[in-house]
Amino acid sequence: MKKVMFICKRNSCRSQIAEGFARTLGAGKIAVTSSGLEASRVHPTAIQVMDEIGIDITNQTSDPLSDFQAEDYDAVISLCGCGVNLPEDWVMQEVFEDWQLDDPDGQPLETFHRVRDEIKVRVQTLIDSLS
Repeated sequence: MKKVMFICKRNSCRSQIAEGFARTLGAGKIAVTSSGLEASRVHPTAIQVMDEIGIDITNQTSDPLSDFQAEDYDAVISLCGCGVNLPEDWVMQEVFEDWQLDDPDGQPLETFHRVRDEIKVRVQTLIDSLS
């Protein structure tokens, strides 16, 4: 089973949504973790828009990337264009992608919905390519 790390700046919105989708859509196919260049909190609106489609991310935590080792992961996905700020060993894994999705934090609910739906499509494509 391939191990995937989703990384964002604060591990609050995009990476948490991606982790929720990957855990649900990729159950039994991939193992998934998310982290941030810095830890913060799981954004309440991210929890809300995932709950609307039946995915509960309330038990996920916001963790700093420094808690993890790059060599433990097969695929590393940056969701915010922060790939340029990652330590080199993270960018050098078997699969590295930088999705550069809009940050919904502080934006209207419609932005959260759009970004959530974009993440779902990308996560499904990722799962298909890894499994």
